[in-house]
Amino acid sequence: MTIKVVRGNPTPEELAAALAVVRARAAAAASAEPGAPRIADAWSDPARVARHRLPAPGPGSWGRTYWPG
Repeated sequence: MTIKVVRGNPTPEELAAALAVVRARAAAAASAEPGAPRIADAWSDPARVARHRLPAPGPGSWGRTYWPG
């Protein structure tokens, strides 16, 4: 694994912290079961956002566009 600093002048501690995050993420991805949904896949799934029927267009529909979380 090669990391290249493009901008700035990070301290050795900052580089170590960034490398620890990257390595932990790579280890988690490598240990995931085959066929299990990846985090990025679950995050970008449209069903996660639109769980309910979307409002129908028409007068006053702008007021129904707020999706309470």
